[in-house]
Amino acid sequence: MKGIQILLGLLMILAVSFARAELTIEITQGMDNPTAIAIAPVGWSGDPLAQDISSIVEADLRRSGQFSPIAKEDMLSFPRFGDSIFYRDWRVLGSEYLLVSQLSTTAEGGYSLDFELYDVLSQRRVLQRNLVGEVHNLRDIAHAISDAVYQEITGIRGAFSTKMLYVEAFGNQKYRLMRADADGARESLLLESDQPLMSPTWSPDGQQVAYVSFETGRPAIFRQVIATAEREQLTNFRGLNGAPAWSPDGKSMAMVLSKDGNPEVYTLDLATKEFTRRTRHFAIDTEPTWTNDGNGLVFTSDRGGKPQIYQVTLASGRVERLTFEGDYNARARISPDGKTLVMVHRYNGVFHIATQDFLSGNIRILTETRLDESPSIAPNGAMLMYATKYRGKGILAAVSLDAGVKFRLPSKQGDVREPSWSPYF
Repeated sequence: MKGIQILLGLLMILAVSFARAELTIEITQGMDNPTAIAIAPVGWSGDPLAQDISSIVEADLRRSGQFSPIAKEDMLSFPRFGDSIFYRDWRVLGSEYLLVSQLSTTAEGGYSLDFELYDVLSQRRVLQRNLVGEVHNLRDIAHAISDAVYQEITGIRGAFSTKMLYVEAFGNQKYRLMRADADGARESLLLESDQPLMSPTWSPDGQQVAYVSFETGRPAIFRQVIATAEREQLTNFRGLNGAPAWSPDGKSMAMVLSKDGNPEVYTLDLATKEFTRRTRHFAIDTEPTWTNDGNGLVFTSDRGGKPQIYQVTLASGRVERLTFEGDYNARARISPDGKTLVMVHRYNGVFHIATQDFLSGNIRILTETRLDESPSIAPNGAMLMYATKYRGKGILAAVSLDAGVKFRLPSKQGDVREPSWSPYF
């Protein structure tokens, strides 16, 4: 089964973080009628800034597919405050919204940024905020602006300030677990190995990661604190030890173990270190993920003859099959609102990312490429990231849950795979 590759492990060497920014954004599809928005350059009278805040905001909103930023070279003026806006100029450009901002320094040597969002047609201010950050936090300030603007206009919380994990592979010689901003910038190295690395996942608070390591001579699950690199080995059983998944409250972890002879789903109480077996079947049960309320686990099993997705209720042990359409459904993830199941779905012999509505059971195929795998949903439920192939190379790609927006994040160097979108920090 595609999901049973957890026999592969890794030999990891702790490394200090370093910035590389190797992922680039290639937007391939956006909404049919995106909102036109003008993002005026940030008002600033000091030395050139290390980061172009307005360009980062523009890239964030464009990448969402729901906005069409006005080109700076087409702007007739660069207002910094509301009282210097000539609305007629922006209506001529077809802009529906205008974002203006002013940056200054604080007494502590950091930055203070005031920004305002205006509705051009009604000529009124709809959003006003102040953000404060250190010199090295200009990109964080930019993403925070993007989040606020996105939420004000769409009604959906922005996820531009979140991060992602992914595995970068260089042939069969080197594997790296990387962390980066959601736009691929500010890459930092968390782990490095000359053995394959799999199944990275975030803790609910975003402060830890879990992964599978082969450094002990057998597959073992570790968790690691990001800030300190402190590690703890959680399993050391013979056979399979893989597919870690944190519970919503961060107190337990689901995983796949074959310590009793057959791959089954277990949970581990992280405080008491007590293991509880959650599935019992002669088939292979794997790839667990938690329901949003923490009362159940969704997992992949071939107990029906071919891989399908099932759900077990923890209190009763009752197992229910969730997918019936297609001969392969695996690697399930649940949307933040609990209404949608995201999965790897095989259709006409090709692996795609698809969604299934929990109420109606209707399936929507989101991607058109081959060998799509490892979906991970943004914490606002608007987009999901997955691994795929493009021009013979492993890359990350993203698609909105309505399939209206798509973009790629290819790497300048190795293949990239196994994405994991962070929670909100």
